[in-house]
Amino acid sequence: MRHVVKTLVWPRRKLLLLGLGLILINRLCGLVLPGSTKYLVDKVIAQKDMHMLRLLVVAVGGAVGIQAVTGFLLTKLLSVEAHELIRQLRIQIQRHVIRLPVGYFDSTKSGVLVSRVMDDVEGIRNLIGTGLVQLIGGVLTSAVALVLVLSISPLMTLLALVPLILFAFISMRAFRTIRPIFRDRGAIRAAVTGRLTESFGGVRVIKGFNAESREEEVFADGARQIFENVKKTLTTTALVTSAATLLLGVASVTIMGMGGGLIIQDKLTLGDFFAFTLYLGFLVAPIVQMANIGTQITEAFAGLDRVREIFAEPTEDEQDSSRQPLPRVRGDVAFEDVWFEYKPDQPVLRGIDFAAPAGTTTALVGPSGAGKS
Repeated sequence: MRHVVKTLVWPRRKLLLLGLGLILINRLCGLVLPGSTKYLVDKVIAQKDMHMLRLLVVAVGGAVGIQAVTGFLLTKLLSVEAHELIRQLRIQIQRHVIRLPVGYFDSTKSGVLVSRVMDDVEGIRNLIGTGLVQLIGGVLTSAVALVLVLSISPLMTLLALVPLILFAFISMRAFRTIRPIFRDRGAIRAAVTGRLTESFGGVRVIKGFNAESREEEVFADGARQIFENVKKTLTTTALVTSAATLLLGVASVTIMGMGGGLIIQDKLTLGDFFAFTLYLGFLVAPIVQMANIGTQITEAFAGLDRVREIFAEPTEDEQDSSRQPLPRVRGDVAFEDVWFEYKPDQPVLRGIDFAAPAGTTTALVGPSGAGKS
């Protein structure tokens, strides 16, 4: 987490702060409508004040306009920056991979490497894009809405917070569970893609050995592994969504019953009840939204884990730096009476003599099996 903040978030702190400011303005403007509802019900309608009604309409309309503009700017600025970062990371990964030792390529399928370069960084758009800012903005909106509902009715707020806190606990546990699953999914998809790429590239060899059925079985097994992995994440996500529906429903029913009772007892005005209900929506909606955004950010971190793995592989230059330097050589090569044999008493080279001075090209010519290599 610290590495991500240092390398990805901190260099873009100004843009993210701008995005945070935009989303804060956006969310505060969204609170104008529920805030005006109390005055609309308790004063404007009760007193039949047309002048105040016009002012409220203008205020709410202006807030909606500001919401639209800030929403557009937020998406444009952060989404473009996120895709620019994806472009840069892909270039860096490709530059690193192409400098890895040949042995790494021998042990890794080309399709896997393609997946590492192209797919593992896709989740960054949810981290540097609107996802992270919306998550922070949601927290701030919930905090403001919490203060407002507390000012209307502390008791109803307390009863509403109990299921919300329980939902937050369930969500955090779920996110910790699905992060390694997302990481495994990336590895599985890369392996399946790698095998599929190689099978299509070597289709003539496959047909030559009549191995179509074998490739079908391998791909079907890979597709099954992807399905099983996705099923695990869907189960966890469905659990979070169902918990949100249940717990938020309980909160709504509780507020309806208690709020109605307080209105009947003249301890709460109708305008306060409407305002409380709308503010509660602003308190709840970001928390529910956090479930989706949290899943996306978790997937982004899983992709970054795989990116760090490949950057941890030493390049050829890094390996060479740990070896003894080769002293300066002239480049002259000379063979004098060279004999060589693969099997005892069966020499393939007999008394070879030749010289290859530095700066010249020497060709070894002969039929296959003559011992040129």
